[in-house]
Parts: sequence; structure tokens; C-alpha cells
Amino acid sequence: MHVTQASTGSLIELLAPLVEGDGYTPTRLSAVSLMAMHRPSGRTPMIYEPSLIIVAQGYKIGYLGDREIHYGPGQYLVQTLPLPFECETHASPEAPLLGVAVHLEPALLGELVTASGEGIDDRDGGGKNEASPVPMASVSMTDGMHGAVERLLRSLHDPAETAAMGEARVRDVVFEALRGQQGPALRALVLHQGHYSRIVQVLSRLHAHYAEEVSVEELARQANMSPSTFHQHFKEIVQASPLQYLKRLRLLKAQQLLAQKSCNVNQAALAVGYRSVSQFSRDYKRYFGTAPLQHRKEEHSL
Repeated sequence: MHVTQASTGSLIELLAPLVEGDGYTPTRLSAVSLMAMHRPSGRTPMIYEPSLIIVAQGYKIGYLGDREIHYGPGQYLVQTLPLPFECETHASPEAPLLGVAVHLEPALLGELVTASGEGIDDRDGGGKNEASPVPMASVSMTDGMHGAVERLLRSLHDPAETAAMGEARVRDVVFEALRGQQGPALRALVLHQGHYSRIVQVLSRLHAHYAEEVSVEELARQANMSPSTFHQHFKEIVQASPLQYLKRLRLLKAQQLLAQKSCNVNQAALAVGYRSVSQFSRDYKRYFGTAPLQHRKEEHSL
């Protein structure tokens, strides 16, 4: 049974006292952070780590390639891969965006998949005529998921319960996601079957070594595919070519570095793999709409 927007009131009541301001609030559980925003935000490039995003109030729209992904009350976002995308936030001082993010730990996913005995079917892209799992999708909130999230948030109100039961509450939420519509995409992360899982492994390497020089041919070899087949499957899953993905990833990593007072534009460009600072500045302005030096000044004036 699916949860309606009206029935998310309990989540709002649990979240509101816990958030400390706009942005992300860490919790005593390393995998869990809380989200809040009291004003709308236009379409902005960003990247989520693999996670579950549950929005109790307000809503967001993600733009990935030609896809629009709406997630708000009554839904949750399942992000299985670290994909650069653009996000728009709808919120106001009267009705701020309130939500919770649960980071997807590979070890926990593997443990739950093994314990549940659920194998992935042909939807992982290994079948001849089947589509690959979708790496980023909005899923209807079920009663089971709503109950699991509510128990997780209640535990955060009591330090003793967080210490004793917090990890179990996280496990409960992730298990409900595995049972949901995005279960095949989550299981593909740990079962290493089909084209989807090969692309996942390449993305993991790119994410860990984004500053290194790479070629499509080298990435295709890592995936055990021909360059043309690799390019086709990569673009189907990621909604960008391998080199477009790498460029966006580098620019997002540079944005994070520029927020640090110890890092200037030249250092950020070199740290993420650019050999030309002028090319970096052009790409940065084209992607974010603001020159890196200006962005750095704005960040440090806050």
C-alpha cells in the first residue's frame, strides 16, 4: 500500500526539531543526515553519493539528461550511482523542505542481499532484450518504508536508542528499499551481473581516480566491452558520455575544493585533473554560470 502526502505529517513532526539550519545536519549515525531548506533554489548542478532521499515536506526536481525526476512527500529517491545532475528545490519559510538522507553502504547492501537470498533477474541488463536498471529514480513510499523511516527518526530523538538500535533502524530502511521498485538496481551494485554492473564498476573507478588521464578505450577494456558497446551502455545508464561524466565530476569536485579557504582556483584546477587553468575557468563558468574566482569569493563571504 502506498503512503499519501497527508500521512507524512508524522515525519515532519519528527524532523523539524532535529534540523539545525539550511543544508545538511549530521546525526549520531554516520549513514544518516537531515536536510532542510527555507527558500527555493533554482536548477543547480550537484552530485549525490549513492543514497536514499526521503522528503517529508517541500519537493525537489532532478534533471538527468532528458529525464525529470520529481520527489517529495509520498515518494523517495533511490540514487544508486554518484551521478552529476541538476536539481531544483521548492521550499519556503512557511513550508521549508524537510527530509532525511540515508547513505547506501556497499557492505550493508551486500549483507542484506545475501541474507534475503534475492537474486537479480534479467532486468539488470544482462537479458537480450531487457533494459538496464535505472540508477536514479523516484519511488512511491510504501507503508513499510514509511514505518521504517519513522522508526529511524524516532530513534534520533533518544541518544540511548540511537546507540542501541540506530544501526538496526538504518538496516530496516535499506531493506525496505531493496523490496521496492528500485530493488533490482540496488542488487546490481553487489551481484556483479550484466552490463549495468560493469558500468557501475567503471564509475566507481572514475569516482576514485577522477584526476587521472583516461580514455574511452581504456574504460571499455575495464568493462570487458568493445569501445562502441561500452559507450552505448554508459550513455544509456548515465545519460552522458564517459568524457562528459568525467568533466562534470571534476567540476563538482573543484566546486567543493573552492569552498575551502585554503584552496585557490589554480590549486583546484590542478587537483581535479585540469592541465590548463584557463580551460578549467571556461568549463566551470559554462557549467555553473559563475566564474570559479567569483564563486570562491561568494562562498567565503557567507
